[in-house]
Amino acid sequence: MSGSIYGPVTDWATDFDHAEPAYNPNAPEIWSELVEGGCPVAHSDRYGGMWVPLTHELVKEVAYDTTNFTSRGVVVSTGRPIAEPPVGPAPPITSDPPFHQVARRLLLPPFAPKIIAGWEDEIRKLCLGLLDKMGDVTPGETVVDAAVQYAQHIPVNVIARMLGLPIEDDDLFRGFVHTVLEKVNVSVEERLEAMRPLDEYLTVQIQDHIEDPRDDLISYLLGVEIGGNPLTPEHVRGTIVLLLVAGIDTTWSAIGSSLWHLANTPEDLARLVAEPALIDTAVEEFLRAYAPVTMARLVAQDNDFHGCPMKANEWVLLPFPAANRDPEMFENPDDVVIDRIENRHSAFGLGIHRCLGSNLARLELKIAIEEFIGRYPRFELAGDVQWSVGQIRGPRVLPVRIS
Repeated sequence: MSGSIYGPVTDWATDFDHAEPAYNPNAPEIWSELVEGGCPVAHSDRYGGMWVPLTHELVKEVAYDTTNFTSRGVVVSTGRPIAEPPVGPAPPITSDPPFHQVARRLLLPPFAPKIIAGWEDEIRKLCLGLLDKMGDVTPGETVVDAAVQYAQHIPVNVIARMLGLPIEDDDLFRGFVHTVLEKVNVSVEERLEAMRPLDEYLTVQIQDHIEDPRDDLISYLLGVEIGGNPLTPEHVRGTIVLLLVAGIDTTWSAIGSSLWHLANTPEDLARLVAEPALIDTAVEEFLRAYAPVTMARLVAQDNDFHGCPMKANEWVLLPFPAANRDPEMFENPDDVVIDRIENRHSAFGLGIHRCLGSNLARLELKIAIEEFIGRYPRFELAGDVQWSVGQIRGPRVLPVRIS
């Protein structure tokens, strides 16, 4: 694949690009500088036009406005989704009302709290197995990659098993995620070509489930109905893509960011080790401060948004992580306070598309942190951190020295 069709960002206020490699490592500083400099809504001519609200109230307003903004597209790219509203290409996250509610309701049973709680022992066993694979540790010398060797394996394994996909295809899944979420600033033709392996893979897997139904999410989707009719093949395929992508990158990014914080902040690491009962508030604070997910909308019709002349079919980026750093919403928002009590963060989104997998994400994040600091109560950064590119923010390479 070639590189971006765009050059370096010249001005974040007027030439914003979330796929600029310098963005994710420095995102909180960029948000702060823009808002404090009098630019609560950034703009870009890239991607066919894009607006970026940066305060909690503005992000919330777009997220709840299903008249002026359609969910038909939620990953900004140089093209536009072919699938039309209200279904969109990956229901329910790309669906508009009233179809959205119907499609979302189908996914509530497999993600119900009691069902997700049943995964706790398996997730804990998985985390312990990954730690065992790291081998013997020499304190002060051994360096492990907390992202590559640990965080990136946990949600991949869990979502593959839930969907009924071969766990040994985990490298393929990571490649698919990279294509969908990071290769956005290339030509439409190049992006379509890059997506072909995912399409071919799903064709094989769906046919296998048609011929051999079992107790997993793909067979579940093939068996449920809307209005007495089975889901269309496009609906089934789109929802599998949604679950595969959303269930992997978001959670591994949250795990990685949390471990990155603890490696950077020895006092928080020591306190969490000494006071394990703080894990629940710590998890919520890590989700707030390092929220991994930025969503998007497409402008449904020309409208004036607080003085911004938005045109139909332009993108609106919704950085929930920026909303979580708004001083109007949170006291000392740039401080990570692991015992913060009042914490109504937006890490799982706002509006009708609030993440239906939030129970699973919280469980994976909690167990992953508990087991890592239980095995390694002292660790620190041991080299350069490589961050993701695009709408999901988290470390891709995270070397830490066990001390």
